[in-house]
Amino acid sequence: MSSIRPWRDIMRRKSRQIMVGNVPVGGDAPITVQTMTNTLTSDPVATIDQIRRCEEAGADIIRVSCPDVESTAAFKQIARAARVPLVADIHFHYKRALEAADAGAACLRINPGNIGSSERVAEVVRAAKANGCSIRIGVNAGSLEKDLLEKYGEPCPEALVESALDHIKLLQDHDFHEYKVAVKASDVFLAVAAYMGLAEAVDCPLHLGITEAGGLIGGTVKSSIGIGNLLWAGIGDTIRVSLSAEPEEEVRVGYEILKSLGLRTRGVRVVSCPSCARQGFDVIRTVAALEDRLSHIKTPMSVSVLGCVVNGPGEARETDIGITGGGAGKHMVYLSGVTDHHVNDADMLDHIVKLVEAKAAEIDAGTSVSMDTIHGKAA
Repeated sequence: MSSIRPWRDIMRRKSRQIMVGNVPVGGDAPITVQTMTNTLTSDPVATIDQIRRCEEAGADIIRVSCPDVESTAAFKQIARAARVPLVADIHFHYKRALEAADAGAACLRINPGNIGSSERVAEVVRAAKANGCSIRIGVNAGSLEKDLLEKYGEPCPEALVESALDHIKLLQDHDFHEYKVAVKASDVFLAVAAYMGLAEAVDCPLHLGITEAGGLIGGTVKSSIGIGNLLWAGIGDTIRVSLSAEPEEEVRVGYEILKSLGLRTRGVRVVSCPSCARQGFDVIRTVAALEDRLSHIKTPMSVSVLGCVVNGPGEARETDIGITGGGAGKHMVYLSGVTDHHVNDADMLDHIVKLVEAKAAEIDAGTSVSMDTIHGKAA
């Protein structure tokens, strides 16, 4: 059956599925959102506190760096406290991977070529198998192998793909197949080209990211262009938005990217205008306040906030709750796309929050359906 809105269709690349703890990655599983803690892992209290904030923001998987024995010693307590699977980030010392696997890691992030001899790789694979760990191969343009840099002269898509294939072979030689792969770069063009090349060469799940993307605004833009480009092409099974910002912000941006492509929804999707002289209320501050006060809503639904009647009614027709600015401090409220009643300026914020909470409860109870589902904007 053909889609009624074919311009919205995204055909996901077919990949095999692996498990990261109890979370499926690849295949027909939802695209998962990851982030990474930036606390000292050796401080379990601080790390668990940050993990909790990331979980509340919606993180499906959280990565924790394990650079030393103190970190892997604390990892067991951290893993017990976490509500989502943890990936232990290992760079060079294979013993950290063995310790993390025994301590409860659901996945090990390694470059097998950095681990050392074939026997050391075999030890890591044995530990992963014994503990039910998957492995994420992490190739990065900033740390390519010397021989590949000499061969290609600089980091390029072909070099990143070749590095990934070399690392994959090391795992396959030890009969290990529960892996996903990332080929990250801070250059959007390089990263996208590398992922596209790798997607054609392998059938494993792919972890998307634009590494060292920058701060909250710049990094969000770069990540949205790179990750969004790949997702739109159907490539990618799990994503991490790398920002010089708190990790829960990475989660929020990740979901916004998925929401914008209709690949996954969580919480309230806000449609709002940039505001102008026609606005009947302060749109910018209203939207900021609503985003803050509605952050506890996990139910996928939509709210439109428009300052005047130029586009307000049209946008409100496709959202669950809508507010359009009117004159004399009275604004029109739309419910499920239909004009319903007016609200005074002073009561507007509290009123919208109550309406959203009530609608979310109805959707959760199965007595109502989000307009996003009706209009094909939910996944």
